[in-house]
Amino acid sequence: MTDHDWIADTFTSDTGWSHLETLVDIGDRMAGSPGEREAAEATRDALDAVGARDAHLEEFDVQGWVRGDSRIEAGDTEQACIALPRSPAGEVTGELVDVGYGLPEDFEDADLSGKVVMAASNVPSWYDRFVHRREKYYYAVQAGAAAFVFHNHVEGCLAPTGSVGTEDAPIGDVPAVGVSKEVGARLRRRFEDDEVTVAVDCEAPDATSQNVHADLGPDTEECVLLTSHVDAHDIAEGAMDNGAGTAVVVEVAKALAAREDDLDTRVHVLVYGAEEVGLVGSHHDADVRDHGSIEGIVNNDGVVRGRTLKLYTHGFDGLESAAETVAERFDHPVNTTPRLGPHSDHWPYVQWGVPGIHVMSETGDEGRGWGHTRADTLDKLESRDLREQAILLTELTVHLADSATAVEHRDPESIAEQLEAEDLAPGMKVTGDWPY
Repeated sequence: MTDHDWIADTFTSDTGWSHLETLVDIGDRMAGSPGEREAAEATRDALDAVGARDAHLEEFDVQGWVRGDSRIEAGDTEQACIALPRSPAGEVTGELVDVGYGLPEDFEDADLSGKVVMAASNVPSWYDRFVHRREKYYYAVQAGAAAFVFHNHVEGCLAPTGSVGTEDAPIGDVPAVGVSKEVGARLRRRFEDDEVTVAVDCEAPDATSQNVHADLGPDTEECVLLTSHVDAHDIAEGAMDNGAGTAVVVEVAKALAAREDDLDTRVHVLVYGAEEVGLVGSHHDADVRDHGSIEGIVNNDGVVRGRTLKLYTHGFDGLESAAETVAERFDHPVNTTPRLGPHSDHWPYVQWGVPGIHVMSETGDEGRGWGHTRADTLDKLESRDLREQAILLTELTVHLADSATAVEHRDPESIAEQLEAEDLAPGMKVTGDWPY
């Protein structure tokens, strides 16, 4: 097959977009839910249909979480909110304290014992790194907070979601809710320093999730992992996060099936479950997979949201070079950064020195934008972007699977040192994610 043939086939294909429609129309794809299982089965069947071999599911146990009602009572008002997944059930009353952005230094001298702590979902433009929601939550927990309120920075009356909890203690320590930017502003203006009540009703049953596996190319012991996650938060369609990533994986798998003669190394397709509640599916796989056999990882989480790809290459010079080679070959913009990003399914491998790329796309927005809200819907995406990015990522995967391409693994010690240098280590330690 010539380049013109597979590129034309991919750019005119509706396979990936049709799969994206299938995923968003399922509804609730929360980790451990029947909808997540249905999405995994549909992805397995889609991979089989495009020519991948041995498409199957692998089950694993996961802490389930089922949403009930939640509320904030302030004065004689009730303010709209949603529980953050893996919040414990409970009702607490305490003085409302707004810690602004919720940067580490915002917690240092604050009196937060027994208080209801509110923090924003973004960080200021002058700050040198992203501060994750869970990091803010556990700074509040360590300071003795009775409850946590996470307010959106995006206008539009959209309450943000996102899980709390750790690997060792999957259910969080104190009730946690998300509120819109507008509710956050109202709470700050009218009720800061007053007593408010936060109540969360939810269930935390035992549950089962699953990873989807399939193979393309020669049956080599070494492999390139082509990955995404299929679960999503229950409040939305999960189109951007991460139906689009799984749709791209299916489209790339279709293109790779037509180019199997170009693959020197096996491409193992791996679509994870339970990413949104602590990277559970990828940790499950990373714990049992031979890291030395992984030539590279192409993890799709945040693609299609914008037209230009953004790749976190995690300090692997060979991955940076591979991305530049593909961008030059297609005369197409691709933005890269060597910084570490410990917040998606590449990380359980990259933390031990396995070469991995986190593939996202530029949006021009601060933070997640529509992600993790009810507005994460299919209408925000374009099929053109999916097709263009599938072409680039097909070529990137083939390049990494080429026997002439060798990306050196890194020592875990160097990853730990880079985390310290980029000021990511303190947050990982407070959230229980520091593995060294």
